[in-house]
Amino acid sequence: MPAVARRPGGEAGDGAGALDTAPAHVFEALGDPVRRRLLELLVPGEQPAGALVAALQARVRITQPAVSQHLKVLREAGLVRVRAEGTRRLYAVDDAGTAAARAWLARFEDTFAQPLDALATELARGRRERRRAAGTSGAGEHDTAAAAGTDQAAGA
Repeated sequence: MPAVARRPGGEAGDGAGALDTAPAHVFEALGDPVRRRLLELLVPGEQPAGALVAALQARVRITQPAVSQHLKVLREAGLVRVRAEGTRRLYAVDDAGTAAARAWLARFEDTFAQPLDALATELARGRRERRRAAGTSGAGEHDTAAAAGTDQAAGA
């Protein structure tokens, strides 16, 4: 399994550079389904490493050292934090890391929003034009069809 390198200087990029690599580390870490599952297991709150291992082992064949490596990658990406309590290690989602990922993704919301708003406008315009066309030429056809239905019912 490839290791995810630390961000240079441990700082998130502001997007101004030619290559903003800070979010790449987050998304590389999330590229593995085991790591995504670990993050999901941590959403309700802090969990001891042993509970995370047991939860994963209930679904997939994985060793405790492998889980530790996955947690290390998540820590280095800034998605998970750890604290020691005696001999136990307690893991939790690092809100700062997930906020940085959300902020990076938020840059694309406007990129998609405007074309989707334009598409919605065009779809509404097309429906309106079809209703108008059906209202002017379709009224006579609808009346004729209704009358034919009445004639058929009377003849039966």
